[in-house]
Amino acid sequence: MKTNCWLILGMVVATGAVAQSNTNTLPAIPAPVTAPAVTPAAPAAAPAVEPAKKAAPVKPKKVKRVALNEPTVALMPGAAEVAAANLNVRGQAGLKGEVVARLNKGEVVAVLSQINLDKHAVGEPAQWAKIALPASTHVWIHSTFIDATTKTVLPKKLNLRAGPGENFSVLGVIEHGTAVKEITTKGGWTQIEPPETAYAFVAAMYLKQEASGAMATNIASSTETEPVPAPTPVAEAAPIVTEPAPPAAPPAAPPAAPVVASGTPGQPTIVDQNGTTVVDTNPPPPRIVTHEGVVRHVDSIIAPTSYVLYDPATGKEINFLHTTAANLDISRYTGMRIVVTGEEGLQKRWSETPVLLIQRIVVLETNALPKVYYPTPRQRH
Repeated sequence: MKTNCWLILGMVVATGAVAQSNTNTLPAIPAPVTAPAVTPAAPAAAPAVEPAKKAAPVKPKKVKRVALNEPTVALMPGAAEVAAANLNVRGQAGLKGEVVARLNKGEVVAVLSQINLDKHAVGEPAQWAKIALPASTHVWIHSTFIDATTKTVLPKKLNLRAGPGENFSVLGVIEHGTAVKEITTKGGWTQIEPPETAYAFVAAMYLKQEASGAMATNIASSTETEPVPAPTPVAEAAPIVTEPAPPAAPPAAPPAAPVVASGTPGQPTIVDQNGTTVVDTNPPPPRIVTHEGVVRHVDSIIAPTSYVLYDPATGKEINFLHTTAANLDISRYTGMRIVVTGEEGLQKRWSETPVLLIQRIVVLETNALPKVYYPTPRQRH
């Protein structure tokens, strides 16, 4: 009975709940929310970038050249030995000349002449040796001036250059008709083996040369101007040697002792027993001497010659210098210390200082002018 009551009660409660849920209206479903249209923002402007400043060019540091302690050099034409390693051979006398070859220590070169630059940069050698171009160094010529068939030179003279272009130094000339041996070509230029007349330049202080049987070492610790005269021996006229005349035959009767009278110097007169004056026909042999000194120009118009050899220590004149050789210009030795050999004699008008007829000159120093000026005896009055 109780069970049935509980069942009925449950059914009543359930029915009421269903009825209540059916009578209640459901709330309206809200409309879907639409997101507002979003306008895309304009892209932010890129920040202005300042252009990078151009870096100032870096100026190369100037290399301060140190004055070169260059010894005085006096090279003579002939063989010389290289006294420095990797010695540069240049196309011109001076550091402006391009390097055309290098020489090793101990190699032998042929010196043609010495060139002393009047003007040169600090640290640059002033004394240069003009040498025969080493045979292993080739030269260049313009191809249009070579006969393609005979391989000979067409113009009268053709420049030899250190490279394939007119901006390279001239290393000599080659004559018309000379046959050439081609090595290679480049553009309009042909490289050939150098002729014997080709030349180049090296610093003179890096060469040593035999002098008077002993080795004279001229070395320290490294558009051609008009050179100072090359300090080389000069081919002079043959020494003047006068053979004395054969003695005269003795007279039949021996004369009385002659009386020597005063006469012209160099030609003494003799008075025989009859009072006759006779000129001596046997003059004394020439006096050949050798003196060392410095050559100086003489401005006096009454001097016997224009150049004099003097002692730089005292300023005293030794000899006036004179030559009869056409190939000797004494002015080229002004200011040089030399050893000169020749015939010395006195002239009546200039009895204080003898005149020396030059036969041979050897240069000892190219720049030997004294720091103190010594006036000549004539300039003191």
